[in-house]
Amino acid sequence: MTRKRYTEEQIIAVLKDAQAGIGIQKLRRKHGIADATFYKWRRKFAGLDVNEVKKLRQLEGENRRLKQMMMKQARDIRALKASTEKTW
Repeated sequence: MTRKRYTEEQIIAVLKDAQAGIGIQKLRRKHGIADATFYKWRRKFAGLDVNEVKKLRQLEGENRRLKQMMMKQARDIRALKASTEKTW
């Protein structure tokens, strides 16, 4: 089964349709998503607008980048400590 990427606009539209009273099973079949996907979206994006979702994704990307930088620095520090311990 191929994975389909949904845009922020599509996710918000699905959630707004669910709030409008369209049945969840009907929405799932129409958009081809799983139960878990719908409930995950609802937990994460409930009550947000498209602009807020885009900002959230941007912040998540920045957070991921900063965590990678931190791990790289921690690795460098451990390597430096290991090299200085051997010389003393």
